[in-house]
Amino acid sequence: MLTPAMNSHLDRQLQQIRSEGLEKAEIPLASPQAGRVLAAERRDMLNLCANNYLGLADHAAVVAAAKDALDRWGSGTASVRFICGTMNIHQQLETAVSGFLGMDASILYSSCFDANGGLFETLLDAQDAIISDELNHASIIDGIRLCKAQRYRFANNDMVQLESRLQQAAQAGARFIMIATDGVFSMDGRIADLQSICDLADKYGAMVMVDDSHAAGFVGPSGRGTHEYCRVMNRVDILTGTFGKAFGGGGGGYVSGKKALIDLLRQRSRPYLFSNSLPPAAAAAALAAIELARTSGDLRRRLWENAAFFRQAMTEAGFDIIPGVHPIVPIMCGDAKYAVRLAQEVNKCGVLVIPFSFPVVPHGKARIRTQMSAAHSAADLQQAVDAFITARGRIAP
Repeated sequence: MLTPAMNSHLDRQLQQIRSEGLEKAEIPLASPQAGRVLAAERRDMLNLCANNYLGLADHAAVVAAAKDALDRWGSGTASVRFICGTMNIHQQLETAVSGFLGMDASILYSSCFDANGGLFETLLDAQDAIISDELNHASIIDGIRLCKAQRYRFANNDMVQLESRLQQAAQAGARFIMIATDGVFSMDGRIADLQSICDLADKYGAMVMVDDSHAAGFVGPSGRGTHEYCRVMNRVDILTGTFGKAFGGGGGGYVSGKKALIDLLRQRSRPYLFSNSLPPAAAAAALAAIELARTSGDLRRRLWENAAFFRQAMTEAGFDIIPGVHPIVPIMCGDAKYAVRLAQEVNKCGVLVIPFSFPVVPHGKARIRTQMSAAHSAADLQQAVDAFITARGRIAP
């Protein structure tokens, strides 16, 4: 049972979170995920905070594929993969992921968080070293914590410091060295310098692992991700990613790489071995979304045009925008309470945005992370810019 002392401890922590403006409220949607949603008491709102980059979350073909799979395969597997939880649809999805990304083989997980959580400890041990970008996603950080390898960090996209860490790991006698990085850093929208990372990896005989969750499906000439965008498709050893963003917004994640590596994950990766298989409907939806991502160049073009339009318009309006090209467009606020107030006023203008503060981002770097979608029109984005300008005026000193 929770003791009175523990209850008091929890209450104090929650009160401190609220007093610092760090409480993260949830806004339930009363409609499918889309460019416009019913939120905040069923108000029609422009949605500027979803990972629905290609607008596929409510696409008719994706929904139909999920419905068909539900009729054919049922609601779930009630088993892990190695017992009786492998269905044909899972193997088809793994083959499709590998083909789309240009990798040898792939393995499915219940989420990309689990994929990253089960990767490092399976492949590396105390004889080895992992060098991680300081802005990597929490799932990479937690996955590395589970591994006994020596840990090194380098400043975001800092190739001088990365080389220094590679030298340290080599001098310490590391058997294998892995560089781990996000392809796109989710809070900043910054794209990793994979060309330079791969050059350094070649120089020091290191492996390269990339979490491409915010890139797969739309970054690069054919949407394969940052390894295509940076022209290093044959030089990245491991790709992880999710179906929860551009690929339809459903559940599930994956690891892609050499067949021997994937085969070992099937035998030893704990989240894979001890979690139920991906629901068949989610797998079928992801399959349909991958096909749409592969063939729908118009969706990618519209997404990038939207990102360029919004970045330019917000910059001209005087907002502090982290430079870049990615559809993640962070509006920097600094103070957490100001970010909350600005987001509240923007929401009152009919545009759904969410403030981000510690521990999601460092203290003093609160922001409103906006995200573009192919489902948005130019009129939608102008509405968003106008809403930010109005909201800023309402809370100005």
